[in-house]
Amino acid sequence: MKVVVLVGGVGGARFLLGVKAALGLPAVGPGPADAPHEVTAVVNVGDDIWLHGLRICPDLDTCMYTLAGGIDTERGWGRKDESWTVGAELAAYGADPDWFSLGDRDIATHLVRTRMLRAGYPLSQVTEALCHRWQPGVRLLPVTDDRVETHVVIDNPDAAIDGAPPQVAVHFQEWWVRHQAKPAAHRFASVGAEEARVLPEVRDALETADVVLVAPSNPVVSIGTLIGVPGMAQSLVATPARIVGLSPIVGGAPLRGMADACLTAIGVGTSAEAVGRHYGGRAEGGLLDGWLVHTGDGCEVPGAEVREVPLLMTDVEATAAMAHAAFELAGIDGV
Repeated sequence: MKVVVLVGGVGGARFLLGVKAALGLPAVGPGPADAPHEVTAVVNVGDDIWLHGLRICPDLDTCMYTLAGGIDTERGWGRKDESWTVGAELAAYGADPDWFSLGDRDIATHLVRTRMLRAGYPLSQVTEALCHRWQPGVRLLPVTDDRVETHVVIDNPDAAIDGAPPQVAVHFQEWWVRHQAKPAAHRFASVGAEEARVLPEVRDALETADVVLVAPSNPVVSIGTLIGVPGMAQSLVATPARIVGLSPIVGGAPLRGMADACLTAIGVGTSAEAVGRHYGGRAEGGLLDGWLVHTGDGCEVPGAEVREVPLLMTDVEATAAMAHAAFELAGIDGV
């Protein structure tokens, strides 16, 4: 079976562990060469950013490290057994920005990526080369090789300074990491998206998929940015596979992070139903054929079939059960 999963960030990476386990593959590391199933993760690139002359791809790296067993499980991002010598030296120099932590091991990944990008390799080939070392057991594809970055218009944290504008546009990472999403967000923009094109390998994967899953990732800046890349929405409409999403909202609150702040900015409520209706049922011109919500969050999404199942990723076994439920909702039995 060919499974395509739309993912972004920590939640998406953890969900991929469950997808692998549900297919009988090792959750961590590569599967056997003759494995009967193939998983392709289409990963958001809107969080990507240039810092200290390095190209940082947080979602791709989080998926790669998590699936290969190299992630810091307590933080959910970055390398385990990390050290911070370079970061301390940068701070001693007063080198900006000082709000984004880069560990020594993690920097090595960014150095290799940056060197290859500047040599002319596209991001998809760079990612493939990095995965050759890590062996995540999943094909990781950036949704596009083109530069697409999420920026957000927020209330200016420095508005009290004379002459400062009431609102400013900043990179998503600055709002999310530096300001902890506390300044109110007013709108999001995918800088570079108009010139971007969906990766041909992503389009091909969707054309041949048996099922497409939408991970419980941030619906605005992860899944929303990913779907917004020109050509991606059309490829999703055209796929013969059923598309099943899993709600990132449980009991009216995000499973992780500050997705509620993002949803509020675009006028969507923080509920499983509101997010499901935001994606829309495929039969009504939206994205979803099926929508899994947490037990007790029953709702209606016109054009999509809704089922209630436990959606707490407490461990790999629980996450695999979520993936099994998604396969069943897609009409795939015997996995």
